[in-house]
Amino acid sequence: MTNKLVECIPNFSEGSNFDTIRKIEKAIQSVENIKILDKHSDKDHNRTVITYIGDPDAVQESAFRAIKEASKLIDLDHHQGSHPRIGATDVVPLIPISGIDIIECVEISKKLAERVGSELKIPVYLYEESAILPERKNLEKIRKGEYEVLKQEITTNIERKPDYGPSYLTPAGATVIGARHPLIAFNVYLDTDDLSKAKSIAKAIRESSGGLKYVKALGMMVGGLAQVSMNLTNFHETSISRVMMEIFTLATQLDVNIHHSELVGLIPRDALIEASIEQLKIEDFEDSQILENQLDRLNIDQIVQKDEFLEALASDKPTPGGGSAAAYSGAMAAGLVSMVARLTIGKKKYKQVENQMQEILLQSENLRKELLELVNEDANAFEYVMNAFKLPKGDKSLDEIRSKAIKDATIYAAKIPSEVAAASVKVLALAEKTASLANINTISDSGSAGALAFASIRSAAYNVRINLASLAQNETGENLASKLNELEKRAKLLDEQLTKSINDRGGI
Repeated sequence: MTNKLVECIPNFSEGSNFDTIRKIEKAIQSVENIKILDKHSDKDHNRTVITYIGDPDAVQESAFRAIKEASKLIDLDHHQGSHPRIGATDVVPLIPISGIDIIECVEISKKLAERVGSELKIPVYLYEESAILPERKNLEKIRKGEYEVLKQEITTNIERKPDYGPSYLTPAGATVIGARHPLIAFNVYLDTDDLSKAKSIAKAIRESSGGLKYVKALGMMVGGLAQVSMNLTNFHETSISRVMMEIFTLATQLDVNIHHSELVGLIPRDALIEASIEQLKIEDFEDSQILENQLDRLNIDQIVQKDEFLEALASDKPTPGGGSAAAYSGAMAAGLVSMVARLTIGKKKYKQVENQMQEILLQSENLRKELLELVNEDANAFEYVMNAFKLPKGDKSLDEIRSKAIKDATIYAAKIPSEVAAASVKVLALAEKTASLANINTISDSGSAGALAFASIRSAAYNVRINLASLAQNETGENLASKLNELEKRAKLLDEQLTKSINDRGGI
């Protein structure tokens, strides 16, 4: 990739139709030099947020293609969701990452906006650093009244005239585009279904109502719980931990508790310095949600290129080794599941399972990418262990530093194959589903996918246990061992179900 990197985080008004989401994601990936870092879909918000990175030209082109695809697939006249929106592609932020500044991102945003307005006939409003009009700097003001109000006012109210494109709306709505600095999209759930309490807290903490500086907040209902949905636009000035403390205080006054929180997209590593994951109550947090961890992966020499992986595997070097091979086997299994799904989709005979196959395809492709990344990550983990052993020793202080580094690196080296096993169990479950539902002509491929996934799980398990064996007994190791045992039990049951599904459909 180029030294100039721009992050793009388009928000689409669709959170449940997997076929639509997959097509939009495919449009983004159709441009070379683009890397998707994260994807978050929410049915209650009815919204999908995709985070990707690339060079300026690639980011601009991929954003255009995604906006175009979304305009064909999403009809705002029939859209409902708890999140405010004015367009099929509601907002497209551009963030400078490296080798580029905010001014250049502003120019990119204006070029993109002009093209979307002229070629796609979609009204575009510029916001944040790109805003031409000061009152349009804030996204909330542009979205006032949402699609339904804008549809009426854009034709009559000069203040709603777009910066680019026509002064009327089609069912694709309007799009907001602009350059901005990194922010944290962060939601806090309360243990109540009383929406008024979430709205009260949101009003108290957001800057526009006199609350915390650099905090934007709304109260809404999601999954039966009241949610405080936030954007933290400058975490250096107003930290995420400070926001959580304020919400905790306000919730206590309202006689409710924080149920859990969630990240939407990625979070800069610096934002976690002042607060632990436990303090933030972030549910299902993963290291891959830290922005810099994703960027680090972009800088790693990729092992998986054509036959180079197998050549490297057969060499006299210790990496890639068994853990990487386990991940690669899981990725192959996921690839076969994707093939089976694609060979079922569009066939009249299997029309009744087409939606299920679309969802399976979306999941299998995500798992395939995840496992391919883990191929490299496992090799890196081994290098971390070797580097830790190379640290100097001698006096007590040096020995303690070296010992801790070895312990931390070894735990990490156990965690990676544990992630491989977890991902491959998901692939095995998908293989079982395709074996029972998909095109009968691909049943052997479903069986092969299951066999490869099972082999991946077993191989990953060896690598987890060899690393845990070198550690003194500790809580982290016990948790990893317990998790691995559960994964193996689940894999055994799925493998039995897969065999039964194949036999029930005629056997092979």
